[in-house]
Amino acid sequence: MIPRRFAPLLFGLILSGLMSLLVSGISTWRAVGPAPGFLALWLGAWWLAWLVAFPAVLLVSPLARFLVTRLLRSE
Repeated sequence: MIPRRFAPLLFGLILSGLMSLLVSGISTWRAVGPAPGFLALWLGAWWLAWLVAFPAVLLVSPLARFLVTRLLRSE
């Protein structure tokens, strides 16, 4: 198994992969519809989107955590 210290990286990898898969699929479907070769187009778009999304998640997640803590009321 993967050591626990890599949890933030693994979380970012999985989250960015799933979200980019979903968004690129919707975008590709909207752009070309159920065209021949749709799956190849989608996977090509997903690969590029994931290459951008993974580092973006790693860079933006500290800001998102900070904003969440600022928006929550202490109990």
